[in-house]
Amino acid sequence: MDVRVSIIGTGNVGAATAFGLLSASTVSELVLVDINKKKAEGEAMDLNHGVSFVSPVEVVSGDYSDCKGSRIVIFTAGANQKPGETRLDLAEKNTAILKQAIPELMKHCPDAILLMVANPVDILTYGALKISGLPPRQVIGSGTVLDSSRLRYTLSRHFGVDVRNVHAYIAGEHGDTEVPLWSLANIAGADLEHIDFFGKAPLDRQALFEETKTAAYHIIERKGATYYAIALAVRRICEAILRDEHSVLTISSLIEGDYGIRDVCLSLPSLVCASGRERILDLPLSEQEETLLRHSAGELRKVLSGLGL
Repeated sequence: MDVRVSIIGTGNVGAATAFGLLSASTVSELVLVDINKKKAEGEAMDLNHGVSFVSPVEVVSGDYSDCKGSRIVIFTAGANQKPGETRLDLAEKNTAILKQAIPELMKHCPDAILLMVANPVDILTYGALKISGLPPRQVIGSGTVLDSSRLRYTLSRHFGVDVRNVHAYIAGEHGDTEVPLWSLANIAGADLEHIDFFGKAPLDRQALFEETKTAAYHIIERKGATYYAIALAVRRICEAILRDEHSVLTISSLIEGDYGIRDVCLSLPSLVCASGRERILDLPLSEQEETLLRHSAGELRKVLSGLGL
């Protein structure tokens, strides 16, 4: 069956995402759209020259009308995060881009799942939901899927164990108020309080979390942008959708009562399948974690109110 996926924005993140999807062999057609048409054309040409090394796929550049029939529309368009700038600082200018793009997309692919990646992703996911009028399951954000991967990576380094055997989640905002869900973290089924058999130094949770939370800022300081890891995170979300996996991922989506939170998009462990977000998992969190999640939601709500959303 033909599977078309469109990517709006062919900057660093969009181009890396296109490369990731091309190499994953999960799509048969990629549509690249960018305000800079030559950039999109160049990326399509470059990717097409490598299709003999992967499963059959066609990469084209085009306009919003060419997105028709897409299973997923990945939205990466927007201003980049500058050194010293938080994700929330981007809210106003990237929301303006959203207000122009989403109505055009709805004309051509109203059945597609909208996967928001541009930052601030939680704000833009909520904005896309309101502007598009689509059901909440159909509008999701990359959220803290990458943040959770960063947490697992730092834990794997500390304990000297394969990162694939580490299970841990970051929830809340993809940003400065994100929340590590330590109560759910485990290695091989054992929580972090019962893994002394690894013989490592005591775990400094706060230091490890700070390393996770500030990782993007350190990367931006060194190379100007982050794009490889987020591209792989987006590829993982797309795989869960296209394969109807019912995988547990910390995507951003509309919260409607979970942990006392309403009318805001943020990340919680959720089932992701062919229809998008099937449901948010009702997991037992600590009282402190629930409090921190509500604080994160409150900070996002302040931004949304300032934007008139």
